[in-house]
Amino acid sequence: MSFERMPEGPPAGAAVPADASAAARALRVQMLATEHWSLLATRSLSWNEAFARAGMFLTLLSGAIVALALVAQATSFREGFVLFALMILPVVLFIGLATYVRLLEINNEDYVWVRGMNRLRGAYLEIDPGLAPYFVTGTTEDPDAIFMTFGSLPNTPGNMDTGVFHAFVTTPTTIAFVDAMLAAVLATIVAVQLQVAMLPAAGIGVAVFLVTFVALGVFGYRNQVMAQIYTGAAVSGDNASSRADSGES
Repeated sequence: MSFERMPEGPPAGAAVPADASAAARALRVQMLATEHWSLLATRSLSWNEAFARAGMFLTLLSGAIVALALVAQATSFREGFVLFALMILPVVLFIGLATYVRLLEINNEDYVWVRGMNRLRGAYLEIDPGLAPYFVTGTTEDPDAIFMTFGSLPNTPGNMDTGVFHAFVTTPTTIAFVDAMLAAVLATIVAVQLQVAMLPAAGIGVAVFLVTFVALGVFGYRNQVMAQIYTGAAVSGDNASSRADSGES
């Protein structure tokens, strides 16, 4: 009976094939591309969830309005209508607030995925710096590069994508506006039931709308700023660790 000997590798001093470095670079590019597609797929799933959550909330709101209209016709806006409104509107408002918070979380997650893709593009440029003219998205992890990947140009005059105006046309702000309106309607109904005159009740509704919208806006702004601070801190930490590894003080 014969036994096969396991290969022990190349003998000492054997020449390394000339194409070994090229094969290693190709394998590295393949792994980076796989991770890039993974992040892209995750980002796509996040946005699909965002659109689905927003659509679900608006569909629920539309159904609630139709139901309120039918009940109003059946009860001629009497106590049955008020009771039904006080039962269904808080549920819709809760779903709206939950949708708003989840949209903010998805924005933060999207910020992380874009940061990761920028880091991978930076790795592509390390492998082949000649690819730089072909990237229209960011290749670093600083905020300007991340906004560039989002398709925004923060330092371009007249650009509205990253200005104050853009904040009012985003999906979370739209949902926050609808949530504030729901809170105002609910507060007005409660005020009328407490025998408050119509004009003061309307004033209460306006006040609740403004307070709710401003509170949601401040919460959303702080939430997004925290994401940007986290990214900046992480970039600073990566730079510090790289300097420590290289022996820099």
